[in-house]
Amino acid sequence: MGIAETKEELNGILAKPIMDFRIKREGLSDFVEKYASSDKAGIIKLVEKAKKEIIFLDSEVERVGKMMEFENKYSGEYHAICGCDEVGRGPFAGPVVTAAVILPADIIIPYINDSKQVPEKIREELYDIITDVAVSYSFGIKDEHFIDEYGIKDADLLAMRDSVLGLDVTADMVLVDAFKIPDLDIKQVAITKGDTISQSIAAASIIAKVKRDRFMDEMDEKYPEYGFKKHKGYGTADHIAAIKKYGPCPIHRRSFIRKYIEG
Repeated sequence: MGIAETKEELNGILAKPIMDFRIKREGLSDFVEKYASSDKAGIIKLVEKAKKEIIFLDSEVERVGKMMEFENKYSGEYHAICGCDEVGRGPFAGPVVTAAVILPADIIIPYINDSKQVPEKIREELYDIITDVAVSYSFGIKDEHFIDEYGIKDADLLAMRDSVLGLDVTADMVLVDAFKIPDLDIKQVAITKGDTISQSIAAASIIAKVKRDRFMDEMDEKYPEYGFKKHKGYGTADHIAAIKKYGPCPIHRRSFIRKYIEG
């Protein structure tokens, strides 16, 4: 088999979906074994690429396995462990969005992490995976009007509470990033930097961010002059310049941009 055909074979293995990681790992091992004795420079490079991918995949599965520490710790006593996280505290426009997710026990989802550390393309794929495999998931949303009236802290906490209470399956424990949710009669464990060390919290972080980003993309079509698709409502220099030029649009948080629209 020529180098072009061998490269195509490897690319087919590498293109396997995220949740087919065991099949992908097996395919890579078979590829290495099949071509390990080749003396063609091009094929040798492809074999080395496959070996590196095996090492990366193994390390990724190990990393995510460690992110199940808290889920495993409490799984004997609690059977519906929910991860909860939020996105959108800081933007000048749009809602704060939270998510609550109950994942099946012992599931491993490679590439999952704090949503800010995951490339957009992979986040989109993970969103579909998480919402497909989850025992239950739910969102909480507080818009710019609520934020302006009650403040971002209350908006954030109430949205998180809404997402937990909105689950189809009642959670008996909540793993939450950084701080506990008030007025929630469910056992909670607050984990510092939880979206990087708990798979359930990371899953919530991922789907909350994709949900909010998709909304901001829709708002970009409605209000293209502000560039929402690019910055998702955060206070970039271009966004601030647009606010000064055009004034606020209906989804701007007036309490966040007051100094740019007054005087």
